[in-house]
Amino acid sequence: MQQKQDTDDALILRLRDGEESITDVIMNKYKDVVRYKAASMYLLGADREDLIQEGMIGLFKAIRDYDVGRDASFATFADLCISRQMYSAVEASGRKKHAPLNSYVSLYDQENGEEDMVGDIAAPQDQDPEAVFLDQERQQELEKMIERELSPLEKQVLDLAIIGMTSAEAARILNRSEKSADNALQRARGKLRQLIEASRTSE
Repeated sequence: MQQKQDTDDALILRLRDGEESITDVIMNKYKDVVRYKAASMYLLGADREDLIQEGMIGLFKAIRDYDVGRDASFATFADLCISRQMYSAVEASGRKKHAPLNSYVSLYDQENGEEDMVGDIAAPQDQDPEAVFLDQERQQELEKMIERELSPLEKQVLDLAIIGMTSAEAARILNRSEKSADNALQRARGKLRQLIEASRTSE
């Protein structure tokens, strides 16, 4: 019966009352959430151990800042703080800018049902050049075009969509409305489609 009373809110209240050891209890309780998110964010190009460390920082901030009765559930609040901390770290490091082009093309394929394009782009470089959709030089050019043509918000929601986040989840991380995030994603997909098709046409 005592264990049932040890909800997140109850733990936070005990912490606020001066029971400092509760911080370790909550950190340990949510460490698997941090690891799970690190595995997803890893696809953006960051080092997994670095992401786990950043996620634990985000979790600590959630414990510090959570307001019982005012914020959403602690689990939701912690999820948001962890995700924001990880994403900010990836963005600040600049690693996000070097995400594989195939990730964008894969998203394009999901929208258009074109299964062969990813295979073409990922084909080994020792194949007949005419059998490869984009050589290394064209890939680099397309990456530059994506960086140039997409707004910061469009690029952010696109990156988050690639790792499987919904518009609602992206909106929470980026502190935007869900409609704003969804509209940005649709614009990004439209621009991505045009860039990829233009690259294919100009081959």
